[in-house]
Amino acid sequence: MKLNYDSYIGTFIRRPNRFIAHIDIDGKEVISHVPNTGRLKELLIPGATVMVSHHQSEKRKTQYELRMVKKNDYWVSIDSQLPNALAHEAISNDVIKELSGYSQIRREAKYQNSRFDIELSKELSNSHGDQDTLKNICYVEVKGVTLEREGWSYFPDAPTERGRRHIDELIHAVQEGYRAVLLLIVQLEYAEGFSPNKITDPAFAEKFEEAMNNGVDVLAYRCKVNPKNVWVTDKIPVVV
Repeated sequence: MKLNYDSYIGTFIRRPNRFIAHIDIDGKEVISHVPNTGRLKELLIPGATVMVSHHQSEKRKTQYELRMVKKNDYWVSIDSQLPNALAHEAISNDVIKELSGYSQIRREAKYQNSRFDIELSKELSNSHGDQDTLKNICYVEVKGVTLEREGWSYFPDAPTERGRRHIDELIHAVQEGYRAVLLLIVQLEYAEGFSPNKITDPAFAEKFEEAMNNGVDVLAYRCKVNPKNVWVTDKIPVVV
């Protein structure tokens, strides 16, 4: 995915709250919005190289958006809105082989009283012939992953009740006869695998394992990341 941002490279100074970061750009301190409510403590370290985008608009409280942080000579995308778009692009281009073969793809799909990030569907003829068709539906919930330790990626980096609720909805979808997939989009290229973060959120890790034991497909794919492009590349193992 090409990033058509008016972008700048700067240096992280501090993050006074979860929404705001102070960035040095060519000796000038600017205030940037942080599009990620996670802790990001292992990334947002004073002196870290970052990429921000500039947006000239009177409707914005800040004119800058913090998009990426450099760690170990690699860029890590921290934009929590990007993984859904990356997943949509990767599925559409058959990069994620486990989700290929569907004829329709829809974002923000309503399911009972909630929504899933992506709905995939295809029509299948039933035993009565072509006039009566059954729709084969797969619901996909996408989670963006930024936390990495010693080459291994983890989610979440902060306790997430919302994440547990999404997993419950995936389990319910399976029980109702649908296919359900939890798709982890790892926004760094050197992650060798993925595991739920038992240390930070043991309840999420327990729910994650429950999902796997109840028919929810769990997939983790890493990305190639640079200030101009981000794209999904290949599958990595999931270890509970």
